[in-house]
Amino acid sequence: MHTTNQKIADSFSQLKCCIIIPTYNNSKTLQNVIEGVLQYTPNIIVVNDGSTDNTATILKAYSHLSLITLPKNRGKGNALKTGFKEALRLGYEHAITIDSDGQHYPEDLPIFIAELEKSEDKKLLLIGSRKMDQEGIPKQSSFGNKFSNFWYWAETGYKLSDTQSGYRSYPIKALEKTTFYSTKFEFEIEIIVRASWKGIEVKNIPIQVYYDQEDRVSHFRPIKDFLRISVLNTCLVFIALIYIKPRDFFRRFKKKGFKRFLKEDVLQSQDSPKKKSLSIALGLFIGLSPLWGFHTALVISLSVIFKLNKVIAFAFSNVSFPPFIPFIVYFGLFIGNWITGGDHNLSLSEIGTNFGSFMHLKSYVIGSFVVAFITAITVGFLSYILMSFLKSKKKNTING
Repeated sequence: MHTTNQKIADSFSQLKCCIIIPTYNNSKTLQNVIEGVLQYTPNIIVVNDGSTDNTATILKAYSHLSLITLPKNRGKGNALKTGFKEALRLGYEHAITIDSDGQHYPEDLPIFIAELEKSEDKKLLLIGSRKMDQEGIPKQSSFGNKFSNFWYWAETGYKLSDTQSGYRSYPIKALEKTTFYSTKFEFEIEIIVRASWKGIEVKNIPIQVYYDQEDRVSHFRPIKDFLRISVLNTCLVFIALIYIKPRDFFRRFKKKGFKRFLKEDVLQSQDSPKKKSLSIALGLFIGLSPLWGFHTALVISLSVIFKLNKVIAFAFSNVSFPPFIPFIVYFGLFIGNWITGGDHNLSLSEIGTNFGSFMHLKSYVIGSFVVAFITAITVGFLSYILMSFLKSKKKNTING
């Protein structure tokens, strides 16, 4: 018989929090996991993901719990989504997921509860952070975690120490209307990225982990699942560059207004005048170049490669916003025709009807790159002089 920690159990109820245990052919460890969790709460949902061992027999002893049996194994992601749907139906707003293979300690549940209780708005996604350098941790798990951590940072801009642990607390009510497309192990990556994109804080908390056991069964397929994860990360990076980062920039810009944005994000940035001016130059060069559709991806990627200020570079790359586009195109075409000896008397109204010809397109590409280069060098240089002067003036004021 288990003895419930009443204080923690009450906290589970107050937070409207439950435990979800997805399981697939883990009959050797499942009972111990359930018994361990029952010491803290009876709010348990077990999702039997098409197990073919004696999992069903073990679960007969727990008919008082919420049990879901899927006829066919469809992957951990699908099992979790099924559990989340049931939890929402039962009125829960948070769900802590714990693996059924015995590697997680139910004794760590109070850590999740304490962190949730400290949160003001409760919109918090917690990931148990394992000590990846301890004995018994498989090398492929350590490498996979570092790989996943890097891509999470690339997709969201935030750093985590562990993005692969399955011991988590999800704000399922806050994520209720979010659409997820993956169904297997990669789901655990997709959900934390999309949660971060929604403005939900994703945070690591320390947990214990136990790998050295004969009964533990892992269903992770190194080649297939790693390939699926790689495809997902490729899609998420593309979405982040094309939509999420521009969206976040415009939201921040709109919230602050031009003057405040210029003051706080550009002039008061802790970067050196050289780094800020190079960031401005890069943004202008990309923004005025004829590489339409790739501006955002290019400016963010190059900012990362050359270690420049991504916010400043992205801000100035938006010089070619809709009202200015006809004038930018016309000026590029005008300079291009002047360089190539073409018709530089072409009017702005004639661009739409004549731009499709090869000569005009060639002239535009040449002219645009020339305009982009000259503008970037000129504005970048003037920005460097101005910011160096302002920095020197500020330093003299402080010393005086």
